[in-house]
Amino acid sequence: MPPKAYSLHFRWIFSLNSLINSPLSINAAYNYPIYRSLSTKEDRVFSGIQPTGTLHIGNYFGAVKKWVELQESSDSVLYSIVDLHSITLPQDPQVLKKNILEVTASLLSCGISPEKSILFQQSMVPQHTELSWVLGCMTTMARLGHLPQYKEKSASLKEIPLGLFIYPVLQSADILIYKANKVPVGEDQLQHLQLAQHLANLFNKRFGKFFPHPKALISDGSSARVKSLRNPTKKMSKSDVDPKSRIELADTDDQIVNKVKKALTDFTSEVTWDPEGRPGVANIIAIHSAMTGKDPERIVEEAVGLETAQYKLVAAEAICEGIRPIRTKINELLKEPQYLHQVLADGAEKASNIAAITWDGVRKLVGLSH
Repeated sequence: MPPKAYSLHFRWIFSLNSLINSPLSINAAYNYPIYRSLSTKEDRVFSGIQPTGTLHIGNYFGAVKKWVELQESSDSVLYSIVDLHSITLPQDPQVLKKNILEVTASLLSCGISPEKSILFQQSMVPQHTELSWVLGCMTTMARLGHLPQYKEKSASLKEIPLGLFIYPVLQSADILIYKANKVPVGEDQLQHLQLAQHLANLFNKRFGKFFPHPKALISDGSSARVKSLRNPTKKMSKSDVDPKSRIELADTDDQIVNKVKKALTDFTSEVTWDPEGRPGVANIIAIHSAMTGKDPERIVEEAVGLETAQYKLVAAEAICEGIRPIRTKINELLKEPQYLHQVLADGAEKASNIAAITWDGVRKLVGLSH
């Protein structure tokens, strides 16, 4: 991987640090050109993804593809690898380190650009946890206990970690520390965003208007709802114990073909678009559609005369063609771990300088500093 030029980045970081440490402090920083372009009067997008290893096509079509579009159309975009969220349940430290790099490589390979977006590792910016404590002191246990993901994840646990209970507060801090006003989010996370909205309003009422109202950007269309290949009534997920349930961006052509061939469908040989009556076939058509840009109806027309088993091979080839360049780039980037670490370090510097301004304001409003 060719080395990237970071000189411009470091020049404005050093200049900004000198402003923050000068007597003008935060006011000067707000007037600095970089921060004028990141004004909260303009759009600021934030979203995060847990480091679960190489992404699958559900991640790509449900979130990352939209992220790439947003970095082209928004004033300020921050994407975080939320590693602190991943330790709410027991995990292997070595696997976590590996997964962080794999997710970073996957995001870059999908089109996330360090020049257009701030891509960083959550734990490298301490203001996330500092703001989380302030917000946690404003959150009731009753409200957290009603969140559906907590109920789902804690149902099988004999002893529930505190982090699992309060991680939606950290999610709120992730968003509010950057004063983000737009948050790409899946429907399953909508209630957590509503908590962030509630806490922003509560903070503003108690201490004066400070945080913007973060609005949800919910993806629509079938591409945002890629289902499991083994159970098309459920979304595709990394947590599924069956690896044949998902197509990962690092899968080989042979692996993709094998997974599509074994995808659950039905006993009707004709290829039809019927999401309600034939969810398995519809899921393959939806993936095919998302990968090629063809409407499902056109795909069905082109499949006239093919049996479902034959169509699966056609769809598999289209999926292979779409994933092949992404997989190639992922493999190239994973051979350059120093570059990946540098991308995350640079992103953390940029994110930290924005977060520091917000945290300074919170400290003063809450009474923690003069």
